[in-house]
Amino acid sequence: MRALCTEVYTFAHKGGEFVIESGKACSLLVCLLFLAAFSAFAQQPAPLPQLEPEEQRGNLGIDFGVISDHFGATPSATTAVGIISGQGAIYQGNQKAQSPDIVIGGEVVLPTGTAEHADEFAGFAGPMFHFTDQFTAGFHIQLRKLDQPNGTLNGQTFIRNNMLLLELPLVLNYKFLADKKAFVEAQIAPEFSPHFSNSSSGPAPYPHPSLDHGYTIRGVVGYNFEKFYLRGTYETRYIKFSPGLGNPEFIDNWKTNYATVGVGFTF
Repeated sequence: MRALCTEVYTFAHKGGEFVIESGKACSLLVCLLFLAAFSAFAQQPAPLPQLEPEEQRGNLGIDFGVISDHFGATPSATTAVGIISGQGAIYQGNQKAQSPDIVIGGEVVLPTGTAEHADEFAGFAGPMFHFTDQFTAGFHIQLRKLDQPNGTLNGQTFIRNNMLLLELPLVLNYKFLADKKAFVEAQIAPEFSPHFSNSSSGPAPYPHPSLDHGYTIRGVVGYNFEKFYLRGTYETRYIKFSPGLGNPEFIDNWKTNYATVGVGFTF
């Protein structure tokens, strides 16, 4: 403080320089510290909104099942799949204040047969509104990367480009039974034009196709045992591209379905 009070402070302004001498600087500093201390003492911080006691902040789990992929006119292929997923509330909303939870999360989809199925990596964030103590609804802003498998056309193997999708799923969640431990969840999302990138094998031999339309629908049913949960999930996704040089013989039109059961813990 002694060193600070012996300095002279100079500030530039339109009319020249504005000088605060040592005594004035020391007085100004003392006044600012006093005002800050008084303000901190006099004002009570607003309480943070809290979730209901029975609600958890997030979850982390793993699911196993089967996945089926169908590209164009080629026969569908089925294999086992594992999914690691999780999400958490970085801000806890309040139903009375009509403020939403802000959640972030992601998932990794890993089929065992990558020669005919795509690895998927997704991350999301978004609000979830508490309309009642049983029903919440909101949406996610989600990016999903799909490492597509190679395809076959006229007996020749060709490279498919990877895709990055922007998705905006509507998310609905409802708890039921007397203890509100059982739950169902639905997600519905339109698909937007993807961003294409070269796969690890190289670029595709044809131009990028143009999206015609696409959608993803997911349904979940489960039960929450306080510290862990059990759930079953079914998802279907369909992506259709316009015919043309980028989609010869509709080889890029893609339908995928999976059904899984899983377990995880809540926190």
